[in-house]
Amino acid sequence: MKTIILCGGLGSRLSEETHAKPKPMVTVGNHPILWHIMKIYSHYGYNQFVLPLGYKGETIKEYFLNYFSLSSDCTVDLSSGMVQRTKKDSVDWLVTMIDTGLNTMTGGRLHRLQSHLQDEETFMLTYGDGVSNVDINALVKFHQSHGKIATVSAVRPTARFGTMRFDGNQVKEFVEKAQTGEGWINGGFFVFNRKIFSYLANDETVLEGDPLSQLAADGQLMAYRHEGFWQCMDTIRDRNLLCQLWDGGHAPWKVWNTQIKKEVERV
Repeated sequence: MKTIILCGGLGSRLSEETHAKPKPMVTVGNHPILWHIMKIYSHYGYNQFVLPLGYKGETIKEYFLNYFSLSSDCTVDLSSGMVQRTKKDSVDWLVTMIDTGLNTMTGGRLHRLQSHLQDEETFMLTYGDGVSNVDINALVKFHQSHGKIATVSAVRPTARFGTMRFDGNQVKEFVEKAQTGEGWINGGFFVFNRKIFSYLANDETVLEGDPLSQLAADGQLMAYRHEGFWQCMDTIRDRNLLCQLWDGGHAPWKVWNTQIKKEVERV
């Protein structure tokens, strides 16, 4: 099963970083957030990726064209020009990168990929700016169980501010930024049947607009509720939070250092 990671947006709310690179290439630790997302899927055995590119897409192409060198220790013999590499990061990824236009919307980017997904009855899609410890195997199994066109992962983001509980005017309890402090929102990590393409019109189609609304109206959109960690990277503040978690060794999305407890379900 292939995984689409949307990589074409401008990332304007993260302009401090994205003036020189596309948002999926903004680093958390020493790696682009795109690498973190791919490592999540790869942990569950899904190693075929399709990346619809747009803004500064050449930066993403250069990253993967040079991935082997960038992720290896190297010895260079300057007299002969020979290079010996010792691979450090072993990945088994097949990465297809498709230019889908500079101003194409999210649904439009998926629409442009239809010919590249002809053999895929079911595929996954997520955004290139969010990480989670969502169980991909359980997500796919849930999608298979209901038989609808689309599954969206529903998440509850960390509340932006802490909350207080009172006894009169006395603060009895202060709760700092609870994960369940907000309602359910679209967390990405979709699974789609290829019938989704009948809901996509053109480059101007916004996936989160008419397509998801119409799927819901048609009874074809199901939610996989994820109670665990989820965090997008919309702002510098978000990026700094992710970096703090990663650098401190407390990154909940780093599932690839744990054992998979379930067999991979393939469609």
